[in-house]
Amino acid sequence: MFERETEMKIVTVVGARPQFIKAAALSRRLRNSHQEVLVHTGQHYDYEMSGIFFDGLKIPAPDVSLGVGSGNHGAQTGAMLQKIEQVLLTEKPNWVVVYGDTNSTLGGALAAAKLHIPVAHVEAGLRSFNRRMPEETNRVLTDHLSNLLLCPSDTAITNLAAEGIIQNTHLVGDIMLDILNWAREGEAWKTSGILGKLDLKEKRFFLCTVHRSENTDDISRLSGILKALNALEKTVVFPVHPRTRKVISEGNFALKPHIKMIEPVGYLDMVRLVAAAQTVLTDSGGLQKEAYWLGVPCVTLRDETEWVETVVAGWNRLAGAVPNQIVEAAQDFGAPTQHPNLYGDGSTATQCCALLN
Repeated sequence: MFERETEMKIVTVVGARPQFIKAAALSRRLRNSHQEVLVHTGQHYDYEMSGIFFDGLKIPAPDVSLGVGSGNHGAQTGAMLQKIEQVLLTEKPNWVVVYGDTNSTLGGALAAAKLHIPVAHVEAGLRSFNRRMPEETNRVLTDHLSNLLLCPSDTAITNLAAEGIIQNTHLVGDIMLDILNWAREGEAWKTSGILGKLDLKEKRFFLCTVHRSENTDDISRLSGILKALNALEKTVVFPVHPRTRKVISEGNFALKPHIKMIEPVGYLDMVRLVAAAQTVLTDSGGLQKEAYWLGVPCVTLRDETEWVETVVAGWNRLAGAVPNQIVEAAQDFGAPTQHPNLYGDGSTATQCCALLN
């Protein structure tokens, strides 16, 4: 425990499901020694997309909810910037902590940088090298605004060095492993009834998620993914992001009965589904890692991934949005015999806290 005079005020900015998971691990550590102000931008603003995550992960309710909601990237980021700036002017924190690569990430980093408040970026240094992705723009700009870059892998460190960022970069591992280990050690993991609720048997179904704008905003790509799901021969559990559901509905896509479209579920139920799936099909970076840690093959519905180590290890295949590639990868993908340790040992939150002092 730090002495009272070393206590700092830290503003943490979150706004999307993956950031709630990451904040769950670090907030527990931060609040042992410091004052944390948790700011929820409202980027994912309905209960299914945020509330159940707070409930399941047992992290504090937001101290500040900005209620920005959805919108075009520029309008959404601009609204966040304005509102986060007001919070920072009021709170006058020692640090601003941001996570990942969303508009909330960039809004928090930019507001802090303009007020000369140090920024710590958790999950720094990731690159897809696809500048058409809004997430790539967010992560590149955030890294160049940050004062402390907390990296999950050696690849991330190398990416930053290639852009001239060599100071205050630290290899700390992936903070999502911290929370996954916490979940597996708890009773909720053992008592999750999600498999029974959905009438699922272990390793007899596929789990699919689609949420990235490169897939949901491109009808040809989404059509290719849905065509592949229709062609699969086992049950497909499909927790549907609101944006994806809207596009499917408006496009009159016909999905076969073996595809179980369900509402988004909480973190603990989701990782239970991942662990029980035969294969995961996703465009989510978080699920790629969780599938790897849980020993489940993953088919990534993108043309590239930031988590290249999982591909090199043989546990992740890039299939894009091409139906036959997706089907072939999903149905013929057996688990490799080797499973190297990737992204740290689950002590990332402790390391991050130490570096923030």
